[in-house]
This record gives sequence, C-alpha cells and structure tokens, in this order.
Amino acid sequence: MPLPQVAIVGRPNVGKSSLFNWLAGRRLAIVEDTPGVTRDRMTHVIEEQDRRFAIVDTGGMGIKDIDNLTEDIEGQITAAIQSAAVLVFVVDAQAGLTSLDRDVAQRLRAAHQPVIFVANKADTERIDRLAAEVYELGCEEVIPTSTVHNRNKWLLLERIAAVLSSEDEIEDDSAEPVMKLAIVGRRNTGKSTFVNELAKTERMIVSEVAGTTRDSVDVMFELDGKQFMAIDTPGLRREKSLANSIEFYGARRAERTIRRADVVLLFLDAAEEISKVDKKLISYIEAQYKPCIFVVNKWDLLVDKAVTGEFAQYIHDTFPRMTHAPIAFITAKTGRNVKKLVNHAQMLFAQARTRVETGTLNRLIQAALERTPPPVRQRRRGKIFFATQVAAAPPTVVFMCNEPSLFEPTYRRYLLGVLRDQLDFGEVPV
Repeated sequence: MPLPQVAIVGRPNVGKSSLFNWLAGRRLAIVEDTPGVTRDRMTHVIEEQDRRFAIVDTGGMGIKDIDNLTEDIEGQITAAIQSAAVLVFVVDAQAGLTSLDRDVAQRLRAAHQPVIFVANKADTERIDRLAAEVYELGCEEVIPTSTVHNRNKWLLLERIAAVLSSEDEIEDDSAEPVMKLAIVGRRNTGKSTFVNELAKTERMIVSEVAGTTRDSVDVMFELDGKQFMAIDTPGLRREKSLANSIEFYGARRAERTIRRADVVLLFLDAAEEISKVDKKLISYIEAQYKPCIFVVNKWDLLVDKAVTGEFAQYIHDTFPRMTHAPIAFITAKTGRNVKKLVNHAQMLFAQARTRVETGTLNRLIQAALERTPPPVRQRRRGKIFFATQVAAAPPTVVFMCNEPSLFEPTYRRYLLGVLRDQLDFGEVPV
C-alpha cells in the first residue's frame, strides 16, 4: 500500500505552504503573500515516531485564480482530500475566523477523515487567546503554531503520528523510489502532460496558460512493479523576462531538482527552435554531471516524420558536448513512446552507477596511450602511471600522471572517448 497522506488544507494565505516547508524542514513550496501561488499538490515524506507518511500541500480553498484555473485547482484539492488519511485544517490565528474558514470546515465535515485543527501565525501566547474562537468549529483541540518562531512543530507531528497509529487499516509497506526523474524545459513543452501519463491520473494541472506549474512537484509512479519518482518543474524562460518572484523561485527550484535527480529529461517542443533557455539548462545539467535525455515532445505535430533524423542532428549540432546524450521522440498526450523513454532512463541510471575494476581500466588506458601517445609540450611528454575509478554517479576516474598541464583538452577528450567506447559509460557524463 502507498504511504498514508496528510493533506494541509485551508483558505488562501493562512500559511499552508509555510507550514509544509516547516514540517518538511526544507524550502520546497514557494511562499508568497499573493493568493493562489500553490496550484498543484506537493508532497514530502516525513518519519515521526516510527511512522512514515507524506504531507501534502494544497491550493487555497475558495480562490479565484487569475488565469481561470480555479476549477483545476479545486480538482487538485478534492483529490488531496479524498486520498488523505488525515486532514490538517489551517486557519490564521491573527486574522481570526472568516466566513470562508467556516465554509472550509463545512466541506471537511463531509469528508469524514480525522481533522487536526491548526491556528497558524500564533507568534505569541497573546495570539493564542485569539485562536480560541476556532473551537466554534466544533473541534476538541486547536494547536497554535508559528513557523517564524518555531512554535509547536513537534506537538503537531506527534498529533499526526498518533492519529495515523489509531487508523488500524493503514499499513506502510511502500518501497523507496528506484529512480528520480527530473522533468525540465521551457514553458508549454508538455512536461505536466507527461507526468500525468506516468501517474495515470490528472496529478498535475495541464493548461495552455504559460507558467501553470509554479513549484517542483514530486510524483510517485509505478512501472513494471517498480516505484519511480518524477519531479515536474516550472516551465522556464529567460531571466530578464521573469514577471515576478514566483517565477524567480520557480527557476531556482528547477535547478535544485536537477541536483536531486538521477536522470534529467530535457523537454523540447518538436515545433519550436532550441532557445537560450534550453542552452542554459543544458549548461547546468553538464555542470552537475547528470545523465540526460533530450525529449522531443509533440512529435505527432510533425507533418513529415522523415525529419526525425534532421531534428536529432540539429540537437547534436547545437549541443556538441552532449552527443553522448540519447534523444527520444514522444507524444505525451497519447502516451506514445513514454514507456520506452522511462526504460531508456533506467539504462542511463544503471550506466552512471557502473564501477570498473582497476586492472581493466589500466589495461584500457595503457592501450590508448600506446595507440596515440600524448603530444610533447615544452619538451616534455605527459605520462600516466596509474588510473582508478574513485566514485560512481557520476563515474569519476582519477589519472596519476607526471604533470596534468601536459594533457591538453583535445587529448583529455580522446581519453574520455576511449572510456565511453570501451566501457559501459556510453550515454552518461564521466
């Protein structure tokens, strides 16, 4: 069975995302005073009192989205409530109860799950007294919290764990994800559609509105009996075009997602040219030594499928240092080639973790040196005495030599080519 979920719900601007980040101990969700920042469900796994569960951040209930995505956001909230084992209902202790808070409480009564009431922004004990009016909603206990002053975090986690422990039907035999896939790219390249296809549900809001996804969102999915994690990221655009801090923080989270990932899928639109944003993303992926697959989405829109080879060449010409990275042509909307893509990502995942015996590596390098000796520089020739692999993911090889500066970039690329051709590192950075 999957992990039990704890959904954080409430009206806009009561601090749900702040509470989510606080409980997670990490800045995962974007926090802004602007209503409607959170749209998709965000999850994070927590362990408390030997219980593992996933906390879920949701959008503000009753929000009127400026991009006409209100119905989609409400759908995500409803899905979170229906799948939750426990609901954490958050109100603003400083603002007091509002009519919208009462509407939310009425909606949660119909859900029939256990509800933990939290009065957030209770920065002082004086404000705790203001939070007492929450009892009007019919609850037995209200937990005053303050993410700013770190008040009652462990009390809230204890209450959640206690409620989950009382739910006898909830078991946790969930497996850790085998591989984490980062889904990155420009806006409207079909990333969220792809994630929904993997999850086999409307896990992410999909819209023609640019910038619909604002946070990096972890989505678990299963393929051939194995658990995987796909991390959907906000669609990026050039920094000088960023409209607000929401987009700025979204871009930073996309970079963090690349660092977290085992394999990165860079989404390109089959009908669009490669942009400066794509080039910047590749530079960052290269700098992090992450296995990468170029994913050409919306392949069905190409009238002439014969141009597939031309598009692949176009990618390799644009990114000459990434010719080792495979290219996949998919249609996320119909699921075409999606499973093949995930299977190929698993191959890269395995390649990046390959370890080579020192003897095998040294015989290979010695043969390469004899075949093409290093050029003479400053009346000296470079010599490699010994080679060993010191790490995996990424594969990291150290050469013991007489002088590193004697090995020019062209000769280093030659040695790298030998490693790729002769070992199981053909499609991953080394």
